[in-house]
Amino acid sequence: MIPKTMRPDILLLYAARGARGFADGFAVILLPAYLVEIGFSPFLVGLVAAAALLGTAATTLAVGVLAPGRDLRALLMLGAGIMVLTGLLLPSSTVVAVILLVAFLGTMNPSTGDIGLLVPLEQAMLARAAGDRERTRIFARYSLVGALANAAGALAAAIPDALVALGIGKAGALTVMFYLYAALGVVSLALYYGLPHAGNEEARAAAPLGPSRKTVYRLAALFSLDAFAGGFAVQSLIALWLFERFDLSIAAASAFFFWSNVAAAFSFPVAARLAARFGLVNTMVFSHMPSNLCLVLAAFSSNLLTALALLLLRAALSQMDVPTRTSYVMAVVTPAERPAAASFTAVPRSLAASVSPALAGALLGGPFSGLPFLICGVLKIVYDCALLYGFRHMKPPEEEVSSQRRS
Repeated sequence: MIPKTMRPDILLLYAARGARGFADGFAVILLPAYLVEIGFSPFLVGLVAAAALLGTAATTLAVGVLAPGRDLRALLMLGAGIMVLTGLLLPSSTVVAVILLVAFLGTMNPSTGDIGLLVPLEQAMLARAAGDRERTRIFARYSLVGALANAAGALAAAIPDALVALGIGKAGALTVMFYLYAALGVVSLALYYGLPHAGNEEARAAAPLGPSRKTVYRLAALFSLDAFAGGFAVQSLIALWLFERFDLSIAAASAFFFWSNVAAAFSFPVAARLAARFGLVNTMVFSHMPSNLCLVLAAFSSNLLTALALLLLRAALSQMDVPTRTSYVMAVVTPAERPAAASFTAVPRSLAASVSPALAGALLGGPFSGLPFLICGVLKIVYDCALLYGFRHMKPPEEEVSSQRRS
């Protein structure tokens, strides 16, 4: 019997996550560099980031409404097609309105991680194939693949420097990377094509939300606070802060984000082990709080090495809630509600996160450039406390079984 984590459909989803993760890894660093190169101010960079996150919210909401009763494979392929168009259209104009429109409708986000219209579809496909005991492990490996691919993509962000050394203009070198982003969209499209159709009775009968509506709304409200806070420290703005405050080169930034993504990647299997021992909610909260303290301390740092060390430690802890959060949402709703639950908890997060990057972009130009990161850290600590208080007694099935066995 083939282990669930080795099933062909799961492996294809892992591979697609890897292709997208690699693309996101260099795009999140090079997007602000490209925008600055064509004359955008930090405020306009933040505005583009906000437009991208707002557009992500709109398309993810559409996925939540359309996914029940439809073939998830077809929706995944449509999303991959949008990724291809994003990479082709973004460098086609320097007009602010055009770039804002592409950012809004496209898939290139200013922050790596579990956002975007493809994410809830992949999560629903994975959850269908996972049992209660394998679910967190499967999502941890899914996140691991994505984070390692992000790390490799961050390293690839140094390619434009090499192209410039060969005599290509900087804007042209950055444009090449956007075409590579489009090519990886084609790879994702091919991988999704190999998935089985999701046209089963469960998919046709699913309603957007049913008995778990109240739980999903409560989680969505808390996740919105977390996302609003996170929007003050999306990776593109951290990169911009390092460029402006410490005059860090693109090559050095790519190396740093490579190692920070590696640190985040290997935290995912650790998160799965901790969740099996201490529970999903406890793992989310008590890994998150120290990472937020690191971000607050980094905001006050005047030394590059200290700032990088604190940000690296933050990266090793801050993403441990990603597979555990996804697994928790999939566990506390009915199977028919999973696509909608994944979407409806993601949409408010994207909406909330779309507001703060523009504010952060404006604050970065102020007298205390670390203020956005201070705001981010404090708000995230508030979120952690609220999550622990509100959901510590709502356990997923595998934790209920373990509690019954111990009693």
